[in-house]
Amino acid sequence: MRDQALFDKIDLHLIRVLHTVLTERSVSRAAIRLGMYQPAVSAALKRLRELAGDPLLVRSGAGMVPTDVALRLVEPSASILRAAEAMFSGARGFDPQTSMHTFRVAASDYLDPQFLPQLVSQIKSRAPLCHIEIHPLTADSDYQAHLAQGELDVVIGNWSKPPADLHLGKLFADDVVCLVASDHPATRKPWTIESWLEAEHIAPTPTHPGAKGVIDEHLESQGLVRNITARCAHFGLIPAMVASSLLVLTTGRQYCERFTSRLPVRILECPITFAQLMYYQLWHERSHASASAQWLRGQVKAAAGAMGKVG
Repeated sequence: MRDQALFDKIDLHLIRVLHTVLTERSVSRAAIRLGMYQPAVSAALKRLRELAGDPLLVRSGAGMVPTDVALRLVEPSASILRAAEAMFSGARGFDPQTSMHTFRVAASDYLDPQFLPQLVSQIKSRAPLCHIEIHPLTADSDYQAHLAQGELDVVIGNWSKPPADLHLGKLFADDVVCLVASDHPATRKPWTIESWLEAEHIAPTPTHPGAKGVIDEHLESQGLVRNITARCAHFGLIPAMVASSLLVLTTGRQYCERFTSRLPVRILECPITFAQLMYYQLWHERSHASASAQWLRGQVKAAAGAMGKVG
């Protein structure tokens, strides 16, 4: 009961006074920063001392220093203030210059390798106090559940049939081509459909058990199957594997173009016609109206636009 009685005496304003007084180490400076009269801050500090059972600030020479108890309260009070800001940021707007929000983005590494660096750079320059976490789309990643539970803000990737229960924003489209080693036999003798299907292909590890990527979904719809002899969960490593083997990577042209000047590889047209790869950002209804999430989605689209890729 005593703990509950103490808790009932604490409000967010008191926490803000506590954090400001402890970081400023001065009642007068804290009053200026809080826009309060100094006697009101002194009264709040008296209440805080009674609640903590500690003087919190003690005189040292010409100034004041926090006690050991006070030092232990600095980070918890800051954490409470950050949480309160996050709770109500969607209701009262989002200021990228002052917010300390954490953005969580899951992305396929099939994307142009310059896309995510562009996005992170853009967010950090426009929202300098914000944090950003980039999560992979892996075989054991249930991104729909993570979006629904608030563990992710947005997912970026390409799907032939995006989930109908999520919001969708188109980012960019890309033509399907093949990447091969510079001395691959197909560079001297063009493929037929049969020879392309029989060639040794490398493909990404499925995002979940039994899943097929957009390439193999299309082939299956045509009653075709290619000869996949290698899979790799790290898409960014595949071009180097292609450069030193007879493996064929079939993916977006813009992705492949990033490697032609760095590796002994060439881009070839595929003998089978594929629809363009379409990349999206997906988000859940829970964050649809959030001001911070709307800002993030705008940054994702702007990053695509900066690379000439807005769909």
